[in-house]
Amino acid sequence: MAPRTIIQDPSIWIYINEFGTKKDDYCFVAELDKKIISAVWVRCIKAFGHIDDDIPEFAISIYPQYRGKGIGTALMRKMLEYLHSKGYSKTSLAVQKDNYAAKMYQKVGFEIFDENEQEYVMICNLCNYTS
Repeated sequence: MAPRTIIQDPSIWIYINEFGTKKDDYCFVAELDKKIISAVWVRCIKAFGHIDDDIPEFAISIYPQYRGKGIGTALMRKMLEYLHSKGYSKTSLAVQKDNYAAKMYQKVGFEIFDENEQEYVMICNLCNYTS
């Protein structure tokens, strides 16, 4: 697991800096015993999964002990449904090729759009999205 200080890296900080101040910032969380255990959020930024300035990019975080229980999948689906209801046509993300979550992203509707040596850039077409 990466150290918490990773969020200070400018390439990561862009995902959270002043989150909630832009019109395309949306977030859903999962709570257990009044503790946030997972979050999925989107915003239109020029980051790892950037496709277009009007396509929101996904980020997701789940405490390790809660992974593999369907929480991330449920949050992803909820966000995809929400973005569809808001009129977005697509959404994107970037994922390391060796990250187990790449399969989950495909399961919820993302497809590989582009790739480089280390990661996939994936896109989900929301025009005909159904969970």
